[in-house]
Amino acid sequence: MAMNNYDVVVIGAGVIGTSVAYHIQKKGYSVCLVENGDVASGTSSHCDAVALICDKDPGIDTKQGYASLLRFKELREELSYDFDFVQRGCLYVCESEPEMEAAKQYVEAQVADGYDMWMLDRKEIFEKEPYLARDLIGGFWSDPDAGVNPYKLCFAFVNELKKLGAAVMPHTEVLDIRLKDGRVDAVITDQGEIGCEKVVNCAGVWAPFIGRMVGIDIPIQPRKGCIMISERGNPVVHQKVQEFGYMMSKFDSISYTRNVDPIIEENNVAMVIEPTPADNFMLGSNRALKGYNIASEIDVMKAEAMRGIRFFPILKEINCIRTYAGMRPFVVDHLPIVSEVEEIPGFYIAAGHEGDGISLSAITGKMMSQIIAGEETDFNIDQLKFSRFRKKA
Repeated sequence: MAMNNYDVVVIGAGVIGTSVAYHIQKKGYSVCLVENGDVASGTSSHCDAVALICDKDPGIDTKQGYASLLRFKELREELSYDFDFVQRGCLYVCESEPEMEAAKQYVEAQVADGYDMWMLDRKEIFEKEPYLARDLIGGFWSDPDAGVNPYKLCFAFVNELKKLGAAVMPHTEVLDIRLKDGRVDAVITDQGEIGCEKVVNCAGVWAPFIGRMVGIDIPIQPRKGCIMISERGNPVVHQKVQEFGYMMSKFDSISYTRNVDPIIEENNVAMVIEPTPADNFMLGSNRALKGYNIASEIDVMKAEAMRGIRFFPILKEINCIRTYAGMRPFVVDHLPIVSEVEEIPGFYIAAGHEGDGISLSAITGKMMSQIIAGEETDFNIDQLKFSRFRKKA
């Protein structure tokens, strides 16, 4: 069954796909947003709720994050649906002198690039979070970091898309992408055929499946993470707090080894905690390459609880009411793919953001719309091109 023709079909209605579709539609293109499930039903509904720069490598990684925070401020005024964007900063805490030294080097690099971060001593971290364990020796503060609700963000974009005349097709499975003379010609779905000149693959951990439809290998793997949710009660934390060991769990380049229980090391767990508007908190997290299984695991929950209690002893008195797990779209160099695919004219990728999809969604949407329009992007993103993998092959 033939359906309407559109300038651009965007595949995937998570935070990246909805942002990409919105920004492209704003450029004056006709857009169809296609999603296999419901809006925000994949990784965007199985994650935390923050937009940070303090968990990113200095350089283009942080540059993207900061640009996205600035874009979020604009979107807060531009979109009619509130997505709970609140800048309240982020606190990192350190257990040891080697961690403090590594943190100091990290902060110095970020400050040199112009970002508002600074070191804190023992007294200052307790002033920010009184329930922290008393043997912690210090940490650092990142001022620009923010909270954002990923569900609301997706629906805020979809709300505007519909007002702008875009087509939104949830519960629509993409079966194939037809090429004509080597160029994108149509997207074949279980609801019919959608004619188009361009396709943007925003399918996250499922992006490789879409890539195979046009004969390319997209090196994205699902990297699992589990989050625990507390009962409601008096706030024990006032902003996102992370142990500096989180940086070590995320990036292989940091060689310092923590003195932790084997169950914590085996499950690559680092303490991350943040409050929610519902007067409870989210506690995580872990990183594991375990395929597409998102079942919560007892050992991971035990390790996260142990790590949480180590930094916030009061957590021993608070119940966990539920857990969930999700999959980060992991790329080995920790940078997303935001680019055209040169050998397939009309095919583009915006995926591979790992745990930074929420953080980078605003700027990714803007940059992809600039790429589609043949405009210069806000800053050089050559490092994000798909062709970087061809060069390594």
